[in-house]
Amino acid sequence: MEAVRVRFAPSPTGFLHIGGVRTALFNWLFAKHHGGKFFLRIEDTDRSRSTPEAIEAITQGLLWLGLNWDPWAEWPSEHVLQTDRLSVYRSKVEELLSKGLAYRCYCLPEELEQRRKEAISKGKPPRYDGRCRNLQSPPSQQTSAIRFKNNPDEQTVIHDLVKGKVIFENSTLDDLILFRSDGTPTYNLSVVVDDGDMKISHVIRGDDHLNNTPKQIQLFRTFGYPVPKFAHLSMILGPDRNRLSKRHGATSVQWYRDQGFLPEALINYLVRLGWSHKDQEIFSIRELIEKFSFEQVGSSAAVFNPEKLIWLNAHYIKTGEPKRLKELFISFLAKEGDISQNEIEQDPRTEQIIKALQERSRTLTEMANSAICFFKKPVMEEKAKGQFLTRENLSLIQALKERFETVTPFSHETLEPVFKEIMAQFGVKMAKLAQPLRVALTGKTVSPGIYDVLCLIGQKETVNRLEMATNIIQQNKAM
Repeated sequence: MEAVRVRFAPSPTGFLHIGGVRTALFNWLFAKHHGGKFFLRIEDTDRSRSTPEAIEAITQGLLWLGLNWDPWAEWPSEHVLQTDRLSVYRSKVEELLSKGLAYRCYCLPEELEQRRKEAISKGKPPRYDGRCRNLQSPPSQQTSAIRFKNNPDEQTVIHDLVKGKVIFENSTLDDLILFRSDGTPTYNLSVVVDDGDMKISHVIRGDDHLNNTPKQIQLFRTFGYPVPKFAHLSMILGPDRNRLSKRHGATSVQWYRDQGFLPEALINYLVRLGWSHKDQEIFSIRELIEKFSFEQVGSSAAVFNPEKLIWLNAHYIKTGEPKRLKELFISFLAKEGDISQNEIEQDPRTEQIIKALQERSRTLTEMANSAICFFKKPVMEEKAKGQFLTRENLSLIQALKERFETVTPFSHETLEPVFKEIMAQFGVKMAKLAQPLRVALTGKTVSPGIYDVLCLIGQKETVNRLEMATNIIQQNKAM
């Protein structure tokens, strides 16, 4: 195979969308699989909507996922900005004008809109009627757009790596605008010039761009660029099988990062939206690079299932290295619990707390909320308090408090006999004893194993919290 050179070319008009992430991922995996290059190009020629904040969001989202890009040797900046290449696009258009392959169009926007409506009303395709194509006497002192001369007598055939053979009749295509009357280049011009100059070998993008492809192929050939191979990825649908959008919930990579999803979980999930390898569900990055190919990319739309993503995230948390999870977890706990990051980092219990919570945490946010009670006195859930911090359980809690005060050392081995003693004294099973204790210590009915909770909170704080629980029950009793 020829040297693989691919690009991810988002428009910086908002956050990095999940569909865009999947496109970037497929490009990145394809490049890595073939030992090729993966470039990032920011298509920011729509100045009214492009923002520096969106560019930052795109780059940071890709870096968080580990989708690093290669520098383009012919361009000095870290990633390519189209607004830095405006003079290149102008030069290319002037080249076409000089060869008679493009022409100036003086039609006003309102005139074009009126003709479009008339064509639709007559059941005709709303294409430009070409009235400026062979204009002999152009209007004086009037701005113009520049259009490409489409060849209507030919076909454009695309051998798409996903969709197979797709044929377009050029007679259905417009004389597309290359430069607007305000002097800015259009998408179809700039993308072709950039792909040509960057020697892009494969254009991998969403199938919403398929109708642009025959126009772009004509431009590639007219400029003398090699025509890249194309792969148009199917769209992603929401659970209701409509196109994934904000109404289905968060769709940006930043939201998933901020909610405590791991980058490897998001990558593993997104690659399976349209690609498969036998019945395997979970892949390491190394496996994805090794196995990825377009022979296994489907042409049908993929359905986004949030529950499946949560399941995958829980798997990666459960199997993650505590030391690595600690690096990600600290900021979540600091935010959720209003705790100093330095305090969390220096606490010798932090990795042990993570180990205790891995089994039952689906996101780092959930893990952080469950961990707050190990660093601060718990905020009691009203339902849990009402159900378990009751007068019926007062004597149990007091008995536990008295025995815990004298246990030395405070460990699983020494605590187990205490539980057996209290259970025998009151004639209750472990569940009857553990649940009021759990609520007293954590404020919740769900936590890691009770022995882990006791050892992580420690003897002194355990006794203090049981005293607090006793006071809550007595106050309620007095009311």
